[in-house]
Amino acid sequence: MKKSKEDWQMNRIIYIILIALAVYGCQDGRNQQGRVAVAKAGDKVLFLDEIPMTGLEGLNPADSAAYVQSYINRWARRELLFLKAAANISAEQMKEIDYQMAETKSNLVIHEYQSMMMVQKMDTIISREEMELYYSDHEESFMLTSNIVKALFIKLPVETPDIWKFRSLIRSDRQADMQELESLCYQFAEKYDDFDEDWITLDKLFIEMKEELTNQENFLRWTKFHETRDSSSVCLAAIADYRLRGTLAPFEYVTEDIRRMIWNNRRIDFLRELENGIYNEGLKQNVFKIF
Repeated sequence: MKKSKEDWQMNRIIYIILIALAVYGCQDGRNQQGRVAVAKAGDKVLFLDEIPMTGLEGLNPADSAAYVQSYINRWARRELLFLKAAANISAEQMKEIDYQMAETKSNLVIHEYQSMMMVQKMDTIISREEMELYYSDHEESFMLTSNIVKALFIKLPVETPDIWKFRSLIRSDRQADMQELESLCYQFAEKYDDFDEDWITLDKLFIEMKEELTNQENFLRWTKFHETRDSSSVCLAAIADYRLRGTLAPFEYVTEDIRRMIWNNRRIDFLRELENGIYNEGLKQNVFKIF
């Protein structure tokens, strides 16, 4: 029976896969001199060792062949598209592309080297004392753009028994009352959150309470406890402290920003010194000359 072109291609691909698995299965496969060509587009040749073969060992020949055929087709489509594009753009455009490719390669190599040197030699330890000094020296950089609070938030099902007790306990400063409140919340509350005693924006708190405020500043000046209710839940909030937008942010609220700023300044200084050192070394060793 005469075989179709598709059958012939499939048999050839299976043959190629068997060669590939044999080559890659040998310990010294990488040292073999010969390369097997599997496709060609214009002057560009696709070799067998350029096709990813990892994982094909577990596939049957038909599935492996389908994978390789798909890879070859994708490669051919891309190469043919490239040939058509290259034949239809001007020499000036190609020159600009070559320049951009050279610039991209240069930037990538430089970036990799800089990253390697930063890991090896840049001091990344930032002490609290250094952060506090930076904070005090750059207060203008840490003015609040939002109102922030330290708060306790509780969300209860509307049918929770003795909700009055939650209202009473959340207003207390006594440690024993806070412990009792926490115990009750574990039993009945849908949500109980002290936000790890960190500062949060007032907006975040009121998203939890499903309410909007028209005048946040007045609310903060006159409100320590707040309650909202709908058909399914009751939300309680106690505000322990607040800071208004336009005032200096608490140190704890901007700690990570300070750390990031100090690290970025170190990075800039380190890379500048690295570049200057390489430049001066190049001049001294006549690697670089100005004519």
